[in-house]
Amino acid sequence: MTEFRIAATFTDSLGRLAAQEQKAAKTTAFDLQMDPAAPGLHFHRIERSRDPHFWSVRVSGDIRIIIHKTEASLLLAYVGHHDDAYAWAERRRIEAHPRTGAIQIVEVRERVEELVAPPAPIQPVPAAPAQPAPQALLFQALTPENLLTVGVPPDWVEDVRQATEDAFLAMADHLPAEASEALLEYVGTGRLPPPAPVAPADPFAHPDALRRFRVVENQEALALALDAPWEQWAIFLHPAQRGVVERTYNGPARTSGSAGTGKTVVALHRAARLAQQADGKVLLTTFSLPLANGLSRKLAVLLGENSPALRRVTVAPYRTVADELFQLAFGRRAVVASDEQVEDAVAKAAESVGAKGFTLRFLISEWRHVVDAWQIAEVEAYAKVPRLGRKNRMSAGQRERLWPVFAAVRASIAKRGLATWPEIYGRTAVHYASSAVKPFTHIVVDESQDLGVAELQFLAAIAPSTPDALFFAGDLGQRIFQQPFSWSALGVDVRGRSSTLTVNYRTSHQIRRAADRLLPNAVRDVDGNADERNRTVSVFNGPPPEIQQLGNQQAEIAAVSAWITRARADGIQPSEIGLFVRSRAQMPRARAAVEAAGLPWLELSERDQEANGNVLIGTMHLAKGLEFKAVAVMACDDGVLPLQTRLETVADETELDDVYETERHLFYVACTRARDRLLISAIRPTSEFIQDLQPKES
Repeated sequence: MTEFRIAATFTDSLGRLAAQEQKAAKTTAFDLQMDPAAPGLHFHRIERSRDPHFWSVRVSGDIRIIIHKTEASLLLAYVGHHDDAYAWAERRRIEAHPRTGAIQIVEVRERVEELVAPPAPIQPVPAAPAQPAPQALLFQALTPENLLTVGVPPDWVEDVRQATEDAFLAMADHLPAEASEALLEYVGTGRLPPPAPVAPADPFAHPDALRRFRVVENQEALALALDAPWEQWAIFLHPAQRGVVERTYNGPARTSGSAGTGKTVVALHRAARLAQQADGKVLLTTFSLPLANGLSRKLAVLLGENSPALRRVTVAPYRTVADELFQLAFGRRAVVASDEQVEDAVAKAAESVGAKGFTLRFLISEWRHVVDAWQIAEVEAYAKVPRLGRKNRMSAGQRERLWPVFAAVRASIAKRGLATWPEIYGRTAVHYASSAVKPFTHIVVDESQDLGVAELQFLAAIAPSTPDALFFAGDLGQRIFQQPFSWSALGVDVRGRSSTLTVNYRTSHQIRRAADRLLPNAVRDVDGNADERNRTVSVFNGPPPEIQQLGNQQAEIAAVSAWITRARADGIQPSEIGLFVRSRAQMPRARAAVEAAGLPWLELSERDQEANGNVLIGTMHLAKGLEFKAVAVMACDDGVLPLQTRLETVADETELDDVYETERHLFYVACTRARDRLLISAIRPTSEFIQDLQPKES
């Protein structure tokens, strides 16, 4: 029986077509699956191809599907406009690698010097640097046999062994993906990944092939693959990702990695796997409603809308879960005090108690980050609580003098029938910590770097003491909301059960390399766990980020508008473009740029992030979890990034350092939403962070 398959290259090329072209291509794909011999299908052999099994199928006047047809398999390989599709097929062959046994799409080797030229450096370029030293050969220490064992095609082996860094980056897109990824891992770590232990009889069953070729057994499965190709790597898992998804952990576990390495994908697949257990009751949670909604949609794609496993997963933000469990525990819904009400209570308490020697700014910060966060109820506990990240260590006498202020704040909030979110988390945690029956069998947390003390205590309390109960996915370099604290001090110790993802599937090498300069090579948490970024590699190239430093707002708006127009001319859809600014005060500049390009826009909110044909615009905080083919980060002016009004609210020098750090993280988050194109624009004088994007002179 002939198996009907789809390749990752097909879904990738399908996504580059216009909406009507995609619709027509999908219809033809369904016809091919139903009856490849149907008389209405027009097959033409690709005569100039090096592979005799390549055929084209007519979709419309200018759109062609490239299929690879053998007696055992009919594979959807590529789709595009006529000349592009034929050129793709003429340059490739599909075959089993002679050493690994995996089926591969191999680009026919031409002369290396005819490949794409190495990418240019970020603009603007500093004034005439000294001539760089000749680049070293990256893989000279590897033998031909080493290269063959990781899937390098035989006719590419010598080219790889002679490649410098720039030559390899230009070459990487032309190699089979598994070979490129293995070599990129070698560049980052000095080690080649081990090959699969056994070469299977079926070359499509090899682990490398399973990530890029998929058997499609029916129309429903094909529709799923074609209509929802969200992040192809969500379907074609990297072995490192699959290892984390399938592993059993005897205690709390965490996976980390820089932006684009697939942490959310791992969280989704892990939640899906746990939900497939008959007794599974899984919570998949994150910090915001838009992110939770996105997880819910993707999980439905992964499991299927009608899957019984899907009904065993609750997808919701922390606060929603805490709110519902609080009601179940206490029979009523908590009324949450606003920030303004809390700050007013602190001011009045300080005045009534007569606290002297401490500013109101410090008292509000101490309440928020220490007293309320740790749910301190008495002076003895306040005397002992760790004050990590606080410059003012405070003597026991100082804490004793301040305690009446905080006791009065708590009494004032309670008297008004209100509660803070840490109090809601804390009371719910106490209730469930003493209960033998937990609301969930497994909890999977995405964006875990933004968990606070109260949230972590709450999640630990509602999780059972069984294997795989708590799993966290996050990146310390994207922490933008919470001050650092010790997880192990709260009984959540992930040491020995932590892993780092190092292959970036979302962001081009050029954008990732620039964005990584904003952060140190290793970001450590309080417990000593490190997120190491210098081992991360991207699997594709793209144009270098653009930096525009303009004289006024009108010039910036015109520059961003022209950039949007160029992106549209290159086939990027409005919904694939995102514009981000630091705060709402800069939103008019983003709106004006989109309008000047003649496109509709939709402003991101806490409840809506579906593009629906619009350019999405929003603040950097709402960029979390999103991705676009093209991103512009606007208004990166001095005084805007880092935000001056935020700097003015800090209570001590250490808190000031933390604000600078999280502002830098926020900029990193915004930049790494871009897949292929990134523009950073600012009015002079510009943000100090912009200089950090530039490569350092040696």
